[in-house]
Amino acid sequence: MKKSTTSTTANLCAFARAHHSSFAHKKIFDDYLSFDLMGQDLFEKTGLLIQNKFKKEKFSINESLNSKKIMKELKEFIAPIPLSRIAFFEKEVKKFADRFAQIQYVICGAGFDTFAFRNDNKGIRIFEIDHPNTQALKKERISSLEWNASSISFVPVDFAKDDMNTKLLKSGFRSDLPTFFSIPGVSYYLTLPILESTVKKIENLVEAPVEICLDFPDQTTFKRAENDRVSVLAKITEGLSEAMTGTYSFTELKEMLSQHGFYIDRHMTPEEIQEEFFSGRDDGLHAFENVHFLTANNFKENR
Repeated sequence: MKKSTTSTTANLCAFARAHHSSFAHKKIFDDYLSFDLMGQDLFEKTGLLIQNKFKKEKFSINESLNSKKIMKELKEFIAPIPLSRIAFFEKEVKKFADRFAQIQYVICGAGFDTFAFRNDNKGIRIFEIDHPNTQALKKERISSLEWNASSISFVPVDFAKDDMNTKLLKSGFRSDLPTFFSIPGVSYYLTLPILESTVKKIENLVEAPVEICLDFPDQTTFKRAENDRVSVLAKITEGLSEAMTGTYSFTELKEMLSQHGFYIDRHMTPEEIQEEFFSGRDDGLHAFENVHFLTANNFKENR
């Protein structure tokens, strides 16, 4: 049987959440179930990847993870985006749930997301979309932990051959219910036309109120010095065979979304992300200079 796998960058994001929740004194977000869901074996292997400067070929079977050896790379390159992103995304989905009595929450590229096991709002039905291999590993971990996953509808989607809408509908998705779509960490690897195709699918799928939440790298991403940490992170992901290709201006995203009936509700610039999630810290964590968060919805009052 082929061993289930997850993407390396998804593992790094999960590691950042698990490590921060386990060891940080002043938490940006407490994803207190992330270590358990990830499991010690994958946690240590991912930590060793950081410890070996993201070079897989340098691993030694006798090497042990030393947190002190990874802190610089973890805080500078890996942790800032996933920590602030999950804090922003979950705040927004809870606001959406407060607005409607019953909602659907679709997480695109869920990875080791633990929201379903921390959520106490029974009015939220969760759909997790992910590659079949990634989802299989997550389900193995949930089973081994004996967690109750009854609140999750798992939607395995291989985007190379599957239609997201068809898969969602087969999983019990209802087009008549208000739905919040979370698209974390995806835009970095897509061109604008491909991202637009996903927005169009959402537009065609849901007849009720919809909100889309995503993070995106701006147009300065590939115009920085080689030693700038944005450029270094891009080189890291490319070395892990997950090259970043997408960059967007706020204006072009706003125009694209409006063409499909979605209007910006909230846009957080890098400066605003720094102020909200990182101000007053003395541990070396800072918002990325090129990353923005936004929500857009099809509510009439935003038109």
